[in-house]
Amino acid sequence: MGTRVRTQISYINKRFVIHAYHPSPSYFIFFHKGATMSQLIDKAKNFVAEKIAHIEKPEANLIDVDLKHVSRDSVTYNGSVSVSNPYGHAIPICEISYTLKSANREIASGTMPDPGSLVANETTMLDVPVKVPYSIMVSLARDIGADWDIDYELELGLTIDIPIFGNITLPLSRKGEIKLPTLSDVF
Repeated sequence: MGTRVRTQISYINKRFVIHAYHPSPSYFIFFHKGATMSQLIDKAKNFVAEKIAHIEKPEANLIDVDLKHVSRDSVTYNGSVSVSNPYGHAIPICEISYTLKSANREIASGTMPDPGSLVANETTMLDVPVKVPYSIMVSLARDIGADWDIDYELELGLTIDIPIFGNITLPLSRKGEIKLPTLSDVF
């Protein structure tokens, strides 16, 4: 479970003092006589930023992008994401945003709201479906030629809710080649 730092600000002997109570030795930040409130806030921000930098955060990897489903009006590709949760409790996933690009053009984008949560102390696999309309696929097919695959770049933003710190977004990206569906995939 994450370490919590409890802070208290007080004015003692004509100076501001921040008391930080932490499981490791306590830290104290003193402000001399005449210190302004903005200096106090700057010192507090620096203190918190230093502590946050050393906290473990979830790690994510965009493992693969594959053809998932072919329908009469669109093709759905699937992005497989592996996310490890270092905390002893589940972490809610707020949303996953995605953008699929090919030939420097955006061919699909969207968000997946509330896709679930990350299991405590484990790696969670997430599937991100990316739906591409046939109208865009046909325009890509004209540019493809004989090899019948496209170069792609999939960008994901995995937004999770970390207790105390709030929402953070883990950016992910993957480049590669994916096959366009053939008539046999449709029928």
